[in-house]
Amino acid sequence: MPSASAAPSAPHVPVLLRPLLAEVAPVEGFWLDGTFGAGGYARGLLEAGADRVIGVDRDPSVFDMAAAWKGDFGDRLTLVEGTFSQLDTYAGAPLDGVVLDLGVSSMQLDQAERGFSFQKAGPLDMRMGQSGPTAADIVNTADEGLLADILFHYGEERAARRIARAIVRARTDAPIETTMRLAEIVEGCLPRQKPGQSHPATRSFQALRIAVNDEFGELVDGLEAAERALRPGGQLAVVSFHSLEDRVVKRFFQDRSGGGGRGSRHAPEIEKAEPRFERVTKGIGPDRQELEDNPRARSARLRLGRRTEAPAGPVDRAKLGLPKFEIRGKV
Repeated sequence: MPSASAAPSAPHVPVLLRPLLAEVAPVEGFWLDGTFGAGGYARGLLEAGADRVIGVDRDPSVFDMAAAWKGDFGDRLTLVEGTFSQLDTYAGAPLDGVVLDLGVSSMQLDQAERGFSFQKAGPLDMRMGQSGPTAADIVNTADEGLLADILFHYGEERAARRIARAIVRARTDAPIETTMRLAEIVEGCLPRQKPGQSHPATRSFQALRIAVNDEFGELVDGLEAAERALRPGGQLAVVSFHSLEDRVVKRFFQDRSGGGGRGSRHAPEIEKAEPRFERVTKGIGPDRQELEDNPRARSARLRLGRRTEAPAGPVDRAKLGLPKFEIRGKV
């Protein structure tokens, strides 16, 4: 009989759950799922033996969807509306494990009214929560230079300036308020899509989503918060979905495990800080079975680290390979 977390009716399949559970086994103690979504990781952890799990999400609507099964776990599962950048304030006690599933969930992509997908007609929103500027706000008010920076640094879009120019030109006729209109504008700036290639608007929609939700700021804040929240021996598991995210996570674990390198050989020798994590794995991707079950997992990478007894401290963000652009305060 399949477990609850694998139920066919589940609206979202948790990516890399099987290898995650295998790497952190035996699963026990007090865990926090920093991106609760449809609850796949939280349910998997509870079913595998975790004593208690806190599920955190900035989108309160996900908790309504959990109402049908949350009671099965009684007081072992607690749900909190919030961001994983503040996760160390939700637990009230040292954690045995933290799971962060980055990016947007397939459940959100499938909801046309959320405005995440260029394949579904809907309002140009893209907010993971329910407050703050929308993608439409950015597209219709940001100047051409800021739009180009967002598209280039967060989407690695080589045609960023051409697309930004087209957006500014199009919005003079009428505000850009829907996913389909923005996708059409982007498509008009790029060569026709060839078989097997991603949709021309993929990178632009990714970039705007990252900007709307300040995903890189949240990511680094969340990694620091997890470091503060975990007990010695506690485990941090992070699932990323594109190379920009994965680079940050990889370099975080390198730096916090004492493997970040010393930089220029001409610079003075700097005393290395005591490692705050032990790296448990290199990046783990989906196996053939997972790709068959969930094609959206193809770009996913899982990285894990185990907390040491060294005191937590701030991260040198210059070492993390963050995009050379900061959205905070600009929209």
